[in-house]
Amino acid sequence: MTDITVGGMTCAACVRRVERKLGKLDGVTAEVNLATGRARVSHPAEVTVDELTSAVEAAGYTAHVMVPLIDGKRQRRTEDVAEDDARRERERLTITAVLSLPVLALSMAPPFQFDNWQWLCFVLAAPVAAWGAWPFHRRALSGLRHATATMDTLVSLGVLASFLWSAYALFLGGAGVPGMRMPFTLVPTTSDGMAHVYLEAAVGVPLFVLLGRFLESRARRGTGAALRSLAQLAAKEVTVRRSGTDVRLPIERLRVGEVFVVRPGERVATDGGVSEGSSAVDLSLVTGESEPIEVSPGSPVTGGSVNVGGLLLVRATAVGADTQLARITQLVTDAQAGKARAQRLADTIAGVFVPVVLALAATTLGFWLGAGADPQAAITAAVAVLVVACPCALGLATPTALMAATGRGAQLGVLVSGPQALEGLKHVDTVVLDKTGTLTSGHMSVGRITATPDGPAADEVVRLAGAVEEGSEHPLGRAITAHARRAAEDEPLPAVSGFRATAGHGVSGHVDGRAVEVVAPDGTELPAALSAARERADEAARTAVLVRVDGAPAAIMEVADLVRPGSYRAVDRLRRLGVRPVLATGDRAAVARAVAEDLGIAEVHARCIPQDKAELVRRLRAEGRRVAVVGDGVNDAAALAGADLGIAMGTGTDVAIGAADVTLVRSDIEALADAVRLARHTLRTIRTNLAWAFGYNVVTMPLAMVGLLNPMVAAVAMSLSSVLVVANSLRLRTWQPSPARQRRGRTAPRSLV
Repeated sequence: MTDITVGGMTCAACVRRVERKLGKLDGVTAEVNLATGRARVSHPAEVTVDELTSAVEAAGYTAHVMVPLIDGKRQRRTEDVAEDDARRERERLTITAVLSLPVLALSMAPPFQFDNWQWLCFVLAAPVAAWGAWPFHRRALSGLRHATATMDTLVSLGVLASFLWSAYALFLGGAGVPGMRMPFTLVPTTSDGMAHVYLEAAVGVPLFVLLGRFLESRARRGTGAALRSLAQLAAKEVTVRRSGTDVRLPIERLRVGEVFVVRPGERVATDGGVSEGSSAVDLSLVTGESEPIEVSPGSPVTGGSVNVGGLLLVRATAVGADTQLARITQLVTDAQAGKARAQRLADTIAGVFVPVVLALAATTLGFWLGAGADPQAAITAAVAVLVVACPCALGLATPTALMAATGRGAQLGVLVSGPQALEGLKHVDTVVLDKTGTLTSGHMSVGRITATPDGPAADEVVRLAGAVEEGSEHPLGRAITAHARRAAEDEPLPAVSGFRATAGHGVSGHVDGRAVEVVAPDGTELPAALSAARERADEAARTAVLVRVDGAPAAIMEVADLVRPGSYRAVDRLRRLGVRPVLATGDRAAVARAVAEDLGIAEVHARCIPQDKAELVRRLRAEGRRVAVVGDGVNDAAALAGADLGIAMGTGTDVAIGAADVTLVRSDIEALADAVRLARHTLRTIRTNLAWAFGYNVVTMPLAMVGLLNPMVAAVAMSLSSVLVVANSLRLRTWQPSPARQRRGRTAPRSLV
């Protein structure tokens, strides 16, 4: 996969041409995004980057391989190039406006007209038609060399036709006499024996198209603001503590395992674990968490978050592209590169749109002349057709909305992999929810421990079980290991050999020469004391964990968890959105029922191993349901991959996140309801944009063809169409989730598991 920045694209026809040109290479497919000016290219290893950029250049556009957005220096260089382009754009627009406004005023206000006013307008209009409109002429010529036509072809022909007709009228048509006066009407009129000049169209078309492009580019930069703000969270420098001395270094020189200093008010330079100090850390800009989180030695911290309290010493656990901030940035970048199904249709239409418009303009000119109409009226109608029929709005309809939505989603702690994920979210009607770490906090703690009278002591069982679970990613395992460490105080846990984890079952290994297993006790023959302990755990809706030592049952450990406070609101909001919640967990039936009853979930599946969850998803899909799966562990990966839509908790494992289409960076499951509503709102916005883009051409093209649209008015309408589409998309940047509704009578989370 290679990302290429494509320069010179102006409309959806350009997008279609670049995609076709790249697609002619063997094994190459490409998705080109007009709003970002980016091509995402999938290609076999034997196709080189030089071949890809050469193909783009052969289509008449510039191309260079994109650099990582998370890299601070390269990001600044990219922004400098963009700023230079914007500055040149402003300069051309300013000079064009200074020259054009007198022409427009004199042409549109007959009382201002004086002797030889038309010649002054001609002198002012000439540099506008040549230099002001040069970007359109240059790209039109490039397209001509490559046997293609784009929006620039339409604008260039419209400007040249208006200016050359005006030159003919002035020099040969009698319009150059000193006392000539010309009325202005929005609807073209026939001549009165003297050729009219259309210098207002010759300057108005490039002026308004340049103005529209300028406003459009500013708005498009606004849709990518969230992505740029994410990149700006990346630290440029870090204070590393080496041998008791603080050294200030560029962030690129920080290595995993090094300890760095985070002073109050500073950003955490990279992902790590607190080694000294305690403080509160604000994650709102990274994950959307609204409340600062208290951290102390052993707590993980995320790069880009802000230290709002005391001094922290943090040991780096990830740097560069491996950090959570870098992964979030990459996910958002990837999402903005994709296309919705509706946009693919729009791009296909745009690919043939410009040639059709050229044919219609020629047909209009021929029809008017063949019907005996005045030549200047025929030319005016043809020019209006050329100018008004711009496919810009078609090309911008989806990518601008997608950029704004993915950026807003990132701010709310919701990361989508692309437009297909948004479409999937909109149509989901059933969501399969994991329990531990999804509906519950996953912050478990060990309660009562019951050991067999003739086996190892409880303290020894805890030490052995904690050592084995140290290699586990499951919340149950983390709770047991944390309990063992606290019990051992300063003593390290013993080493483990032959560690093995079985998804949905448990872990095993050898500790101090003893075989230790930590597993679920379901269906296991237990001594009376342990059987009673398991029943007691069932009655209390807690999770019972069996520890075997050298093959013999040694103890039952009871582990407790809390339902996330947001789970109550999330399940309620999903039901209100017409989404049916289903609970599927590997835990025991009693625990699963307790959670389901408390949350109001009617359908429960307990004791689900990974294969069972995947089979449940297949069964629901066979019933015709659109199924999403929410999970956070390795045991959820198969179900996530097999669902119509996989949704991973950001606190989960890399395997789960890698198999998912959507990642909830916030630890709050309520983000799922926000994601569904954002997806529905985004797709409504895209449909509105496309309806406007198509509807605009359906209305204005016939008006232009029958001579009811002045070319200058056509230029204004064409520019406004693109600006309105982008402005409509920008509304997504301020989209807010509906206020959370607390379930009636709920005051505090229960200890359920």
